[in-house]
Amino acid sequence: MELHDLFPAPGSTKERKRVGRGPGSGKGKTCGRGQDGQGSRAGGTKGPGFEGGQLPLYMRLPKLGGFTNINRQEYAVVNVGRLEELFEAGDVVTPDSLAAKGAVKSTGGVPKLPVKILGNGELTKALKVSVDKISASAGEKIKKAGGTVE
Repeated sequence: MELHDLFPAPGSTKERKRVGRGPGSGKGKTCGRGQDGQGSRAGGTKGPGFEGGQLPLYMRLPKLGGFTNINRQEYAVVNVGRLEELFEAGDVVTPDSLAAKGAVKSTGGVPKLPVKILGNGELTKALKVSVDKISASAGEKIKKAGGTVE
């Protein structure tokens, strides 16, 4: 097979529509564009978003997208219910131990973010918790279960 043997599959190509070639062609005079109006003119389409002169939607919507605080501190959050599942009574809960058990994302066993303990769930084991931040409700639950918070 050579390059000159290649041709498109049957039905995959169409002949170009030749307009303005007399009344016998079926596309003479107005060339299939009708009589008058925007669509009959060259360049007669106004592009995406044009709404006939009405103020377009993209211009009616609010422009500014809010505010991003550059000093915001992100935390990896762990609930006390998750501590109940992962640790035994008397264990020490640290960011490294949470990373080792897969409770927070880590790189090389070190958590990517500071860890915060939240109070969702129940805790019945006495744990020694030493993390970056603890919510008030989580601190109460840990102390109520007989644990300590650092």
